Amino acid sequence: MASKKSGGSAFGGWAFLIGVILAVIFGLLGSLSTTMVWVLVVIGLIVGFLNISDTEVNAFLMSGAILIIASAFGGGALSVIPIIDRILMALMAIFVPAVIVVAVKHVFSMARN
Repeated sequence: MASKKSGGSAFGGWAFLIGVILAVIFGLLGSLSTTMVWVLVVIGLIVGFLNISDTEVNAFLMSGAILIIASAFGGGALSVIPIIDRILMALMAIFVPAVIVVAVKHVFSMARN
């Protein structure tokens, strides 16, 4: 997560923290509604656009990709524990859009250089 002095946005940092907390809460509440998923996707987009500085791109993309893969496979393996499955799905709703935004921004940045 980017700090203010490394070029990140304080709003983006708060969005990340709130998003992770909401993902856990939504996962604990039961089945994810369409509205819950949209809220998490919008938070993921905010994180992708505002929170990741140029120095954090590689670490974020690697961590995000690993989290998405682990959530996808872990959710299937842990489907006998529905709460964990729902929390992992909610986390994916944040990280998939954030990783896509950061990856596209990074590709454009590399193309400019």
